[in-house]
Amino acid sequence: MHTFLFLLCIILALVCGTYGIAVRAIGSGTAFFAVWLVLAVFFICVAFGIHFNLWKMFPDILKKGIVIILAGCLASFLIIEGLIISQMHVAGPDNLDYLIVLGAQVYKNGPSPVLKFRLDKAYEYLSANPETRCIVTGGQGSNEPFTEASCMADYLVKRGIDSGRIILEDKSTTTAQNLTNSMKLISADTINHALDSNTTNTVGILTNDFHMFRAMQIARAQKIPNAYGISCGSTKVYLPNNMFREYFAEIKFLLKQLTKHFQ
Repeated sequence: MHTFLFLLCIILALVCGTYGIAVRAIGSGTAFFAVWLVLAVFFICVAFGIHFNLWKMFPDILKKGIVIILAGCLASFLIIEGLIISQMHVAGPDNLDYLIVLGAQVYKNGPSPVLKFRLDKAYEYLSANPETRCIVTGGQGSNEPFTEASCMADYLVKRGIDSGRIILEDKSTTTAQNLTNSMKLISADTINHALDSNTTNTVGILTNDFHMFRAMQIARAQKIPNAYGISCGSTKVYLPNNMFREYFAEIKFLLKQLTKHFQ
């Protein structure tokens, strides 16, 4: 049994280390690849702990504490990842009043692969639903040559979407700000175009599959009415990295909501 666990930890260390290096080499746009390297070191340490039978040296109370913590982490991970998977293919209804496309990294030569998936899905939806108006979101980060919103608008216009249907929200830096600012623009747009202000607009929230669950959680936290998720794909090689990162982002979101509850 000890040999099996030792070999399992070595294999896991190699897998995590190799994947982390691959993500870094390909260029994911974030520093999260380092988490995979940390995991690799962790599994190596566990492997050598098993090999030298260090577990027996720990006091019983410490052993129980470690087991409880690891079991809790594993349970929360499986639950959250299950919820993420459950929302990866939501489509939303046709003929929505507004489509909010959440922002992501942009480069000098255009949208990042993650953002391109969102824009291609937005183009597909807007082409099939010509009455739907689109809000592209995202300000300019320190590592971006221009605002995410302007890049997104240019991409859609070049694909043939009428610029009159596109509204730019170019101030936000987070998903929560994307949605908050977009809803303000929707209210203003309803007035400017003399739409029925007594009718609650239907809103689509478009983002990548791995991000869909948390995006809709934020929408519900902001009490956005008649909001529907519209999921698009993502680069498969980055999917484990992105889903793992979403686990930590979800924990952060839940802690933030809990803090607000007790304030």
